[in-house]
Amino acid sequence: MNGERAGTRERRRRMVELLGEGDVSVHRLAAEFGVSLSTVRRDLASLADRGRITRTYGGAVDHRLPERSWRDKEGVQRAEKAAIARAAAELVRPGDVVLLDAGTTVAGVAHELRDRTDVTLVTNGLSTLLELADADVELVVLGGRLRRPNEALLGARTLRELRGITPDLVFLGVDGLDARRGINCPDHEQAALKEAMAECARASWVLADHSKLGSAPSGGEDAGLLGPAFPYWAAMPPGTGLMTTAGAAALAAYEEQRWNVSAVHTY
Repeated sequence: MNGERAGTRERRRRMVELLGEGDVSVHRLAAEFGVSLSTVRRDLASLADRGRITRTYGGAVDHRLPERSWRDKEGVQRAEKAAIARAAAELVRPGDVVLLDAGTTVAGVAHELRDRTDVTLVTNGLSTLLELADADVELVVLGGRLRRPNEALLGARTLRELRGITPDLVFLGVDGLDARRGINCPDHEQAALKEAMAECARASWVLADHSKLGSAPSGGEDAGLLGPAFPYWAAMPPGTGLMTTAGAAALAAYEEQRWNVSAVHTY
């Protein structure tokens, strides 16, 4: 980093190391290094320009962090995911056709519905397929290319088959969520499929535990964090539902953007 002072160079090197451990807010970085928020923002901007990190609301992540598999995610936030899954399953009425996206929280919905004989479930998720393989519920599997490590079927064939379905409900999984931009995705085909899923259903619900939400309100980049910073976004239609365990502060931005917010409590 030509032209940088030794202290600045060392601070930025340490920032990259910290970001390699996960999401870090600008406030934490400022406290860690004893500098102002504006200094942290300049450091992050410089590192992002050099391709060392990816900026997010309120902080940054090391963009070299690997995408986690669905097996890795199974044990994370289990109580929250289970509570969300139960609440989502309660929305399903007799006769409904329900589209289930890939993801561990959505697979939890499949678990709740596995003994229902009065609904039809449609999925592109391997974890959901495994959950329902020996269940009584009517199951339709969308074809396509298996994308690893999240184990989702996607691509042109998946989109083509989706066009022949009008689900009553769709439940979408997320790695990260932003009130204005929508669902954060590591793959452009995944983003396109999530958009198509949300648009084809009569009612769309995004299922997200508290760790998945970017809580910064409009114009306030330091209010919170967004989860994994991937390069693609799936925009959600106006009025999309958000079922989450996040608190009121995180939900303010979503209510401002006219999401249909349903807060779920764990007990």
